[in-house]
Amino acid sequence: MDIEYPDGLPPALRRRAMVTLGLAVGISVLGTTLPNIALPSIARDLGVSPAESIWVVNAFQIAMTVTLLPLASLGDSYGYRRFYLGGLIVFALASLGCVFATTLPMLTLGRVFQGLGCAGITSVNSALVRQIFPRALLGQGVGFNALVVSTSLALGPTISAGILAVADWPWLFAVSVPVALLSLAMLRALPNVPGSGHRFDWISAVLNGLTFGLFVAGLDGLGHGQSRGLAVAELVVALLIGVVFVRRQAHLKAPMLPVDLFRIKIFSLSVATAICCYIAQTSAYVALPFLFQSRGATPIDIGLLITPWPLAGALMAPVSGYLSDRFPAGLLGGIGLGAMAAGLLAVAMLGSDPVWWDVAWRMALTGAGFSMFQSPNNRLLISAVPRERSGAGSGVISTSRLLGQSIGAALVAVIFGLTEARGVDAGATAVLLMGVGFAVVAMGLSWARVMR
Repeated sequence: MDIEYPDGLPPALRRRAMVTLGLAVGISVLGTTLPNIALPSIARDLGVSPAESIWVVNAFQIAMTVTLLPLASLGDSYGYRRFYLGGLIVFALASLGCVFATTLPMLTLGRVFQGLGCAGITSVNSALVRQIFPRALLGQGVGFNALVVSTSLALGPTISAGILAVADWPWLFAVSVPVALLSLAMLRALPNVPGSGHRFDWISAVLNGLTFGLFVAGLDGLGHGQSRGLAVAELVVALLIGVVFVRRQAHLKAPMLPVDLFRIKIFSLSVATAICCYIAQTSAYVALPFLFQSRGATPIDIGLLITPWPLAGALMAPVSGYLSDRFPAGLLGGIGLGAMAAGLLAVAMLGSDPVWWDVAWRMALTGAGFSMFQSPNNRLLISAVPRERSGAGSGVISTSRLLGQSIGAALVAVIFGLTEARGVDAGATAVLLMGVGFAVVAMGLSWARVMR
């Protein structure tokens, strides 16, 4: 789509463009979730320990985290569709590499490039949504995007279990390839807006990679019982490099990390709210299987019990997107995060032998509350950024999510370690209560946006 439209695409072209985006976003989410359930099988087939197999997950996450902001900046400079195309191609080729991997280092390398490709897709995804939808309907576009993510999360465990029931784990990576090729074939449906042409700052890219890479590595080290001294050193060095990184951004005309926008109170509050919310979400997602297992649930039961969360989120996503075009994000987010906190508290207070429907409504309340927050918050963040810097706003959205997820996962491991003597049930309950705390903090930050 090489014709420029000043305020979004016409309806027919808009639908084609969102289908194209939806396919790519769907496989990027599935690329994150599908391998998780197969880690025991991967460890057995490749002859490695369960702890070593975690690198199949970590490599993907670290690669995404360190490249999101640089790729978003490149998208601003040279055009979003170009880097979206590059991300899809890299993701498809890396998926093929994972299919044919015969050792853990080969598979880990494939996952690194999968993470790089996924970063290419997600770093400019919100920027493309902004180009596709007129400003008055931007919330609907963000809501559709959230619907795709929630649906993919809901279907991920089922798809993974179904594939593993009839085939080996390499097929988990193979299924992404034809979907990526279909999205590539439809690429011309996306708007091809020229980039700003500003020079890419390689020094900032290196500082960004070191800051976020060391930060995630340090958190992972604390969470998985590695040398505490090394983990703390990584976090301290990440902080020091981060200070240098931020100070450099303050003097750039088009910074990779939009520090100038963080001076806008509502923007910085929205980022802080997102990080706290994703800490709560991820910590609960990690702890819930352990909680349900301690209550006697089988792996299939666990999948079914968790499903109401993303399912309710998928149903709420278009509703919250529609509402975000009409009501303040702080108001909608405050209501949603209050519901999320109440849902998490209700799950933490479950009895020792609950019936399925008693679990389902609590999970659905949590998922609906999270979704009520997510779409309005993303709409606010992407619309607060100047149009020519939409990639930077898109990168901030994705980076906030990954930071929250990394911190949440690390805190779960720390709490499980501290409560080990009291059993898994006590540890999982403590994690859920921590999640309630972060959701309440996020709710307060969201309300502060209304009362500013």
